[in-house]
Formats: sequence, structure tokens, C-alpha cells
Amino acid sequence: MNTVVVNGMGREKRYAFIKDHKVEKLVVEQPQHRSIVGSIYLGIVEKVLPGLNAAFIDIGLEKKGFLHRDKLPAFFVSKEDKNKSIAAYLHQGEKILVQVEKDMTGSKGPRVTGIIELGGDRIVYAPQGKFVAVSKKMADQTIREEWRQLGNELKQRDEGLLFRTACSECFKEDVIVELEQLRTMYEKMVQTSKLMKKPGLVMKRDFFLEEVKAVISTLNSGRVVVDTFELKQELEAVCLHVELIYQHHQREDIFSIYRLDHEIENALRKVVWLENGAYLVFDETEALTVIDVNTGQFSGKHNPQDTVTMTNLVAADEIARQIRLRNLAGMILVDFIDMKTEEARTQVRKRLETALGRDERRTRVVGFTPLGILQMTRMKTRIPLKETLLSPCQVCEGNGQVLSAETVAFRLERELLQFRGKDIEAVLIEATEDVRSIFAGENGSEQKLLENACGIELYFTIEEGPKPYYRIKQIGEKKNIAITG
Repeated sequence: MNTVVVNGMGREKRYAFIKDHKVEKLVVEQPQHRSIVGSIYLGIVEKVLPGLNAAFIDIGLEKKGFLHRDKLPAFFVSKEDKNKSIAAYLHQGEKILVQVEKDMTGSKGPRVTGIIELGGDRIVYAPQGKFVAVSKKMADQTIREEWRQLGNELKQRDEGLLFRTACSECFKEDVIVELEQLRTMYEKMVQTSKLMKKPGLVMKRDFFLEEVKAVISTLNSGRVVVDTFELKQELEAVCLHVELIYQHHQREDIFSIYRLDHEIENALRKVVWLENGAYLVFDETEALTVIDVNTGQFSGKHNPQDTVTMTNLVAADEIARQIRLRNLAGMILVDFIDMKTEEARTQVRKRLETALGRDERRTRVVGFTPLGILQMTRMKTRIPLKETLLSPCQVCEGNGQVLSAETVAFRLERELLQFRGKDIEAVLIEATEDVRSIFAGENGSEQKLLENACGIELYFTIEEGPKPYYRIKQIGEKKNIAITG
């Protein structure tokens, strides 16, 4: 059975997609790394670069947004010379409404577009998209054509409309109502942006929740397990095709129940062992990722070249899965074990392409270089799992990494949530100052919320340490904790 597990309790949001008892996707979103993809900002053109046909847009964040000429509505709908420079459409100091397409990563700011898209449960509305499209997942060609015709009748001027798969199970009147709602939403955003004196956020999109809904929409059957009633209600309203949306009520953390914390730890490791005794080595850098395939303990029962090909085929399947779990993107180089024949290389390449076919991100397998290195790319949208959960280690001056203070604080939060309903008055915790500070929140607000939710009082002793950490020292009656603390 396919299962989607959603951990929405606490500030760190997580979800996993399990298919045939194997984790196929894993996403962790922390507040400081929360995706802004899909959010809409009022921007001010800071610098126009005719040589790149692009511009830098101040949207009120620490890094400027990057906007290409082809993402400007005026250029997109123009019937004039398509070789015109961006300077013909945009000038410095101009205000512009933009939507984030790609989060900021490393030293790069977010990538933005001026072609706004507003997503509903049934349609995607682009005020200046100039298209009518129907989801390819609608199998019936006649039904698809009916929706396409309706789109041409409904769309005004340069509008764009995309009919989602959900349209196949709803009335046209409902779609028309949703279209009017999205039109009204856009007009309100335009009016709001006109009143803004500085660049900043106009509409925030809950990318995490939308991504969960998108994953669930791909299920033909299965179940969804969540740990909050609010999430259950939200998903039941739009995921009618799923057999069961179940709320997890146990005190133990939902990810622990499904052994997903173990999967996260594996996805952060440099070495991944395969079932046949071979292993993969991952080297992740800002510029690219290199994956090395090794035979390890696998010797096979056939001739050496058969062993090599078999190992590479097994590795191809696991590499595609690890790319999804680790959220690797950009340029990826795979150093398969050297194969002597073109036939073997073609076989391995096709196996990898098939395995990558389950990825919702756009991927492209370029092929093998003369040195036998396979080249591929994967579209970037959010930061890698490693960058989300780990931070440079001060002890080793950045040569290695440890769990960040945020990750440790949220881990403490989840452990304490398991004390709900138990006969405990107070807990004494030893922690580094950075962990305590993040855990407590501004003016101790987050700590107070958790104390009220669990019915316990929390006490801290601060210890210095080479890395963020915590340790629960004592659990019991308040009078004893107070004496010890």
C-alpha cells in the first residue's frame, strides 16, 4: 500500500511518500528555510543588465531576485521583434509584481517571473499567460477537448488557464466559480501592491501544504497519515480519491513510528550501501554533486563484466531514489564502474532514465563523457536536505558538518510533545544556549505554548559545548526539579 506520512505538529514540517514499503520521497521544511516558491512580491527594478537580458529585482529580501526578459508579461504577449533587449520592456526604479519560481540557494538570490500563476483546486489561472491547457492525466481525449473549448470561451484577453486533473470529477459551474474567485484574488493583489511604498510580500503561498496535496493527487490508491486534526480537515476537503486519511494519536512521534527518522539519517550519510554489497559515495558541493559507484563486497557469480553491469544497474535505481530523498539538483555526475561495451552503457543509462521517470522534477540525462562519467541535470526549486538539516561545524572549521541548532531544538520539541497526558510536573534539560534560545522562541513564547500543550514546566541549565546539543537530565515533581536546577 502507498502511504503519505505528514508531520505537521511543531514548527519543523515534514512529509514522506512510501511506496511498496520503500521511502520514495522525503521533505523537511524548517522556518528559516521555508520555501517561498509561488509567493508573490512587489518588486522594484534595481539593475537592468541588457547583456544578460535580465534584471535584478529588490523584493524586500536579503538577496535580490533574478528576472529574465522571457519572464516578462510584456515580452511574452508581444507580437513584435522577439530580439528586443530587456531594456525595451523594463527600466531601473520601476515597480513590478513578481512570483518566485526558485528559492535562493547559496550565494544566489531567488529566481522570479513576472508571469503570475494562481493555483486553485481545479484550475491554474495566469492573468497574462495567454494559453489554454488541460492536464495530460485526463485519459479521455473527448473530455479533455471539452475542457479546452470551455477554456477558450471563458478566458479574457491575454489570460491563461490550466485545467487540473480534478476537473474530470467536478461540474463546469464549480470551475467557473473558482475562476471568478482567482480573478478577484488577483485584482485585490494588484490593488494592494499599488498602496505599498516599499518592496515586499503581497501574497504568501503555503508551498509545503500544496506539495503534500500534489503528492496525494498522484495516488491511485493508498492512505494518508497525519498528526494534527487541522491537517486532516484540510486534506479531506481536496483529496476525495484517497481511501483513508488517518490521524495519528499516539504520543510517539509519527516519523519515529514509521522509522522515517532513520531514513533521514541515512540520507545525510556520505556512503549508501546497496543490498548486493556494493555501495555509493556522495560528494555534494554548491557547484555540483558527484556520485561514485563501487562494487564493495559484491563479486557476483559470473564473469567480471557481468558483475560490473549488474552492479551499475542496481546502483542506477538507488541513485534515482537518493536524488529524490536528498533533493539533489543542478549538475550531477555519476562515476559508474567502468564498462567495456557501448551496449552495457546504454543499458545502464536507460535504467537510470526509467528510474528518474518517477521524479516530478524535470531531469535530463545527457550521457557518458569520453572518460566514462555519466552527466545529468535536475531542476532546482528548494535547497537540498543536507543544507536544510546540517550546518558547518565550528570545531573542524567547516571541513565537516553537524546537526544545526534549529534541528536539535525541534528534535527536543518533538521529544517533549511525547510527554502529553503523562503524570509529569516538570522536566530539567541541559542544553547549549543556541538550542535553548531557538527552542524557547521570542520572549519564551514557543516554550510557553509547549508547556501549556503538555501540562508541564520546563527548566534549563546551560552548558557550553562544541556543537548544539541537549540532554534531558530529570523528569518528575516540580519541587525536586527546582532543587536540582
